[in-house]
Amino acid sequence: MTTTTAAPVPTRHARRLRPTPRWWSGTGGAVAGLSLLVVAGLWASNGGVTDLGDGLWPAMTAIGRLLGLLASDLLLLQVLLMARIPLVERAFGQDRLARWHRWTGFTSFWLMLGHILTITLGYAAGRNALAQLGDLVVDYPGMLLAAAGTVFLLLVVATSIRRARRRMRYESWHLLHLYAYLGVGLALPHQIWTGADFTGSAVARAYWWTLYAVSAGAVLAYRIGLPAWRNWRHRLVVTHVVPEGPGLTSVYLTGDRLHELPARAGQFFHWRFLDGAGWTRSHPFSLSATPQTDSLRITVKSQGDGSSRVATLKPGTRVLVEGPYGRLTGESYRGGPVLLMACGIGITPLLSLLGELPYRHGEATLVYRARGEADLAFGEELEWFARHRGVRLVPVVGPRAGDDSWLPRTPEELTGAAALIRISPQVAASHVYVCGPEAWAGAVRAAAVEAGAAPAKVHTELFAW
Repeated sequence: MTTTTAAPVPTRHARRLRPTPRWWSGTGGAVAGLSLLVVAGLWASNGGVTDLGDGLWPAMTAIGRLLGLLASDLLLLQVLLMARIPLVERAFGQDRLARWHRWTGFTSFWLMLGHILTITLGYAAGRNALAQLGDLVVDYPGMLLAAAGTVFLLLVVATSIRRARRRMRYESWHLLHLYAYLGVGLALPHQIWTGADFTGSAVARAYWWTLYAVSAGAVLAYRIGLPAWRNWRHRLVVTHVVPEGPGLTSVYLTGDRLHELPARAGQFFHWRFLDGAGWTRSHPFSLSATPQTDSLRITVKSQGDGSSRVATLKPGTRVLVEGPYGRLTGESYRGGPVLLMACGIGITPLLSLLGELPYRHGEATLVYRARGEADLAFGEELEWFARHRGVRLVPVVGPRAGDDSWLPRTPEELTGAAALIRISPQVAASHVYVCGPEAWAGAVRAAAVEAGAAPAKVHTELFAW
């Protein structure tokens, strides 16, 4: 393993987070489903069901109204999913919220296209549909804005398809994805001005104005207000930069009142370094050491323009952050054996957890997956944990055996579960912490559960965008 120039520092007392109610994590789908039922009920109460029986074109228009309302509801729920509300983040985790955000985004987009098609056909009533669409866009209040918003949303959806995302730099994808807010903001006002389901019912107006206000308020409070207040209060700056291995760089930071920053080992922030052009684009990097009362550390793998420039940061560079985020913490750990599974840069949050979790000497095992020996970083630091806290280190090196396995190719044929049991015989009684790419982490989770680990004790953080 390559060595690092910094030895571990004494662990500060883990900051107590307000516990997330257990019932909260099961309410997400119920709230979303209830909101869609409310929208459908408001549509029905405003004559939607009656219009279905008035002939083909009125029925087409009624269906278009319903599709548009459902699309609008999901668009606003999508905004709430990524508003980074602390209680929601801790209950579900940002990786799960990102998956829901993607699902609601694609669903709302197809509903919106269905809305445009059926409304146009319904209004045309058998006449030229393209001419009718032009009349709707030009003559109806708010429709020019809605058309522009639809174009922005189409751009976001097209670049969110997995194949397209893989061909783009993270920085470009992130910048384009911000157009989603503009698309939502432009696409919805026509509903207020011309939508019969909005203008014709006081209850509907109350529902929609409340949903608009909550969505906008959440974005202003948690995407803008809270980060601005924390940055003003803590004033983070870079103290020094340390190379850790091939393409890996650690950044050490200090600031004011860091003991009040509600960060725990295993969490991550979105970072902006004020060192020149490109500072407006944020990047998610995990804490790679247990947060201290006067310092933080992140470790970054060079994968794009933003991450590559980290190696050139100078001491004194100001830093803006959003966060902390992530559920890969020791909040639910109450003692007992610990198995930590890291792949590549996924070592960083697990390294910080090694410093915070109150396991006894010899209770922790770290499995560190990498392509080759040269990619194993933090050698000196990991050896410190091995000597002083009895952590058992298990490097796993080599090409993967396949997409459905977390193991490398070896002559010995073992299932993922059998390998975990051999490495950590107490895996069934362990808290298992997993961080790495989505496919690899999924294979580890499946193997851990098959080996007897309780699903509630398998904690994951996925590296995907």
